[in-house]
Amino acid sequence: MGLLTFDGVSKSFGDTPVLKGIDLDVAEGEFLVILGFSGTGKTTLINLMAGLEAPTRGQVTFRGAPVTGPGPERGVIFQSYSLMPWLTVAGNVRLAVDTVFPNLSGTEKDAKVAHYVEMVGLSHATGRRPAELSGGMRQRVNVARALAMNPDVLLLDEPLSALDALTRANLADEIEAIWDADRKTCVLITNDVDEAITLADRIVALNPDGTPGREFAVSIPRPRDRAEMNHHDGFKRLRAEITGYLMDVGIATREEGRRTLPNVTPIHGLPKAQKDAAEGLIAERFLDFSQLHKVYPTPKGPLTVVEDFDLKVNRGEFISLIGHSGCGKSTVLTMAAGLNDISKGAIKLDGRHVMGADPERAVVFQSPNLFPWLTAKQNVAIGVDKVYPRASRAEREEVVEYYLERVGLADAMDRGAADMSNGMKQRVGIARAFALSPKLLLLDEPFGMLDSLTRWELQEVLMEVWDRTKVTAICVTHDVDEAILLADRVVMMTNGPQATIGRIVDVDLPRPRTRKALLEHPDYYRYREQVLSFLEEYEHGAKPKPKPEPARPAIAAE
Repeated sequence: MGLLTFDGVSKSFGDTPVLKGIDLDVAEGEFLVILGFSGTGKTTLINLMAGLEAPTRGQVTFRGAPVTGPGPERGVIFQSYSLMPWLTVAGNVRLAVDTVFPNLSGTEKDAKVAHYVEMVGLSHATGRRPAELSGGMRQRVNVARALAMNPDVLLLDEPLSALDALTRANLADEIEAIWDADRKTCVLITNDVDEAITLADRIVALNPDGTPGREFAVSIPRPRDRAEMNHHDGFKRLRAEITGYLMDVGIATREEGRRTLPNVTPIHGLPKAQKDAAEGLIAERFLDFSQLHKVYPTPKGPLTVVEDFDLKVNRGEFISLIGHSGCGKSTVLTMAAGLNDISKGAIKLDGRHVMGADPERAVVFQSPNLFPWLTAKQNVAIGVDKVYPRASRAEREEVVEYYLERVGLADAMDRGAADMSNGMKQRVGIARAFALSPKLLLLDEPFGMLDSLTRWELQEVLMEVWDRTKVTAICVTHDVDEAILLADRVVMMTNGPQATIGRIVDVDLPRPRTRKALLEHPDYYRYREQVLSFLEEYEHGAKPKPKPEPARPAIAAE
């Protein structure tokens, strides 16, 4: 019998079953990762381990005794930080020490606090309060507080999901180092496959219906360096196997609708059916960023956020824009959208200067910004009614319904936005953008608020709809796999301020693309290595000399 055991455990809330028939043994010293979609019951599973919930059926035991409530032997780290805002870093950790070790002297307690604060790299911030800390630092305090209770098992409920990609990777490395130091038993809940493989001895998938899924043993030698794993055949095979399994069990097959796009005239375009539909649209340098600068005034003088951003994009290209937080990616995008003034230089679309917002440039933001009192169909129709003034009402409705079907919302067109999940709202946002028949589609981390498995699904949706339209597109992202999956070229930005283009990678992978197919393509990890090595180069604030953009081949006019 393991340290922590589930024997036929099911959990329901009212008439709603969340977990069904879970049999699980967690061995002492093991690093177990529970992996699955949002809504599969992962958090309920960790709450049962912690004693915060009781099973509806079956039994949870710890060292052979039934779990009947919380206990210091099971330390929990939640997604939210839950720190006392009036206490310092040391004060928050001291709370745990005072609770678990009430008989120690003050000096002994101070030594314990200092030990665990140092373990998570916060000795320099001992006297700071939570409001003075970054998200990553606040989560480090949470980890230190849990460790200070000296638990037998550490339960981590998506502790990294609210952090940016770089902070998330660094803190995951620290958690692995802490685990490796004394082989404390760890159970981690996550929806990130790479994070699971990096940390786990064993991965257990949870199926969307709350039943236990496949188990995957991780035999990759430790320590597991992310860059080195990119070359590891075992990592590639396991990654493809887990990804394929999760997509097969979690992403429902969408039936193709029979609806066809009507022959209507957008306000800034020409009839779709006409042979000369592309006349007036230039092919080469369709989108032209020329020596672009963005300067903000500050009390200490002008601050140059972006400088000498120079990029030529051909019509129908898909560009991914990637870089560390604060590198000016979104600033470039909002200037292209006409939502942010250009300080110096120019942006031209189809030979004309970008000046102010226009429906010819459709934007999908991280937050979908829907009108909550309107239905999905009504939210999309607002833009369509303006862009197709010469179309009949029936034709405009066809456009709206066509794109809502394409993004998998055929059965939810009349649902109110307020009643939708974040993933469904973002589907509406994507449908709304494509329905405008824009010359340029701008996506600002469109899936950043979603769990990684929902992101996969919507990336597939985006690729499928884009493949039909071939609209020129730029997507800002911090996700390396997303950047490569979507793009013809990945444009990497140097760190800010004074950020500019550091490197460009041409992605010569076949289209139409699917995540499962690309993970098996022999060139995929070569592109991934190029992007990862660039980001690693800039990880600690370095500013290497930018490399010139390679010449683009000419595209013949259609």
